[in-house]
Amino acid sequence: MGEAIDNTHKDGDGNSGHLHDWRKAMSDNVALALIVYTGLQIFVTVNAIKQGVSSTLPYFALVFLVAAIIPACRWFERRWVNLPEHVAHDEALSGAFRRDQIMLWLIAIGLPFVLTGIAKAIFAAIA
Repeated sequence: MGEAIDNTHKDGDGNSGHLHDWRKAMSDNVALALIVYTGLQIFVTVNAIKQGVSSTLPYFALVFLVAAIIPACRWFERRWVNLPEHVAHDEALSGAFRRDQIMLWLIAIGLPFVLTGIAKAIFAAIA
């Protein structure tokens, strides 16, 4: 019978602690960031549609923008998911993980607003 994976360790003093699995943590962040990005993109795009753009172009743009973010998110995930087991739990990687996590979330939250702002500026210039 298989044994459960033990994600705890004991330090030199015998204290138990939880080991971070940077691979799983980044994978979870990417999945959630994609959901948040898609939700925000839908919300701000639908809001822009209500403000006067009455063609199917915004819907195509929405599909394109959601599909276009996937490679960027995969890039963040790929950096972490391929870590070997002995490195995947190294606490020395916490700073690098936090940097990538912050960049991922800045993109996921900020990009929908930036792209919608650019689109609104273009449509305003055309009209």
